[in-house]
Amino acid sequence: MTPELLDRARAVLRTTPVVDGHNDLPWAMRAQAGYDLDAVDLTADQSHRLHTDLGRLRAGGVGAQFWSVFVPAELSGDGAVSATLEQVDFVKAMTARHPEHLRLALTADEVEAARAEGRIASLMGAEGGHSINSSLATLRALYDLGVRYLTLTHNSNVPWADSATDEPVHGGLSPFGAEVVREMNRLGMLVDLSHVSADTMRDALRVSEAPVLFSHSSARAVCDHPRNVPDDVLAQLPANGGVAMVTFVPKFVLPAAIEWTLAADANMEARGFHPLETTPEAMAVQRSYEAEHPRPVATAATVADHLDHVREVAGIDHVGLGGDYDGTPFTPSGLEDVSGYPVLVAELLRRGWSEADLAKLTWHNALRVLRGAETVATRLRAERRPSTATREQLDGA
Repeated sequence: MTPELLDRARAVLRTTPVVDGHNDLPWAMRAQAGYDLDAVDLTADQSHRLHTDLGRLRAGGVGAQFWSVFVPAELSGDGAVSATLEQVDFVKAMTARHPEHLRLALTADEVEAARAEGRIASLMGAEGGHSINSSLATLRALYDLGVRYLTLTHNSNVPWADSATDEPVHGGLSPFGAEVVREMNRLGMLVDLSHVSADTMRDALRVSEAPVLFSHSSARAVCDHPRNVPDDVLAQLPANGGVAMVTFVPKFVLPAAIEWTLAADANMEARGFHPLETTPEAMAVQRSYEAEHPRPVATAATVADHLDHVREVAGIDHVGLGGDYDGTPFTPSGLEDVSGYPVLVAELLRRGWSEADLAKLTWHNALRVLRGAETVATRLRAERRPSTATREQLDGA
């Protein structure tokens, strides 16, 4: 990439920085340091162990970050709820520790205020419906704690919604799952459709009165992986007002990486590691496997192909960015960590994207969706009370 294009890209990001839809730093900090912010100084370079630190967020032009308060699907019931609360607690502790860099943001106006102050707006998204343990009261409690999206599933089905990477049970959303979406609309919590099956996507779009988002998903027509979004779903985003935030995970953007990743995951499991684990010990196993079996390498151009496709099918108003940093063991060349966003913006400039279009991609689309959910919630709270429905009542469980 030429220095001139990179300079232009950085200028764009100074004016309209990145709102990134998904970063798993909280879980990485749990796994690597037990949430100890004294053990891992995020003001220092942590590139030897993490994709994310405050200096690299600044270098990457990130102005707002949805921190994933993820817990794995292997946790369930009250254990999943407790672990989610611990994740929320960490994000609040991290923002309190670094007020010169971070500001907790609960609304679109607060995101704008953080940018005006020169701070990175910190939002939270819960990744997986297992975090609410089939309880609408728990959903409301997470909202009150500051969680502003819920990914309806993670890699496994939940009792009321099908995942993209599990065997379908419900054919999309169950009746209780539809009620979860309605209650999220009433609260102003964004409905995140990454990780869910295509039928769950379609059901949620049918039910939701507010704009939805895909916090970290790419285009299935470009890379045929079930975690990606089919064209018929992308085509519904203009009517809904939502946004598809393209992710950088190589196995979701590069077809040649799918088969390689399956083999690498099997190697990790054979050695007692979860395939998504990013501890130094786990990464040593990954590097050893990669040395013997060179992996197909995605690049910024690979990701740009997905952005081009989403813009073509859904329109420029419905595309965003969701890197999934610290939630994947591998990243594209040029986008190795959160400092890489200028490289991607420079690639899009090279392809002819206008600065106005780039401003929508990086900042304006995500803010519009967040503000749209707030507007719908204001109306719905005046029209109906909090739902007391249970899964047993609606699904007959």
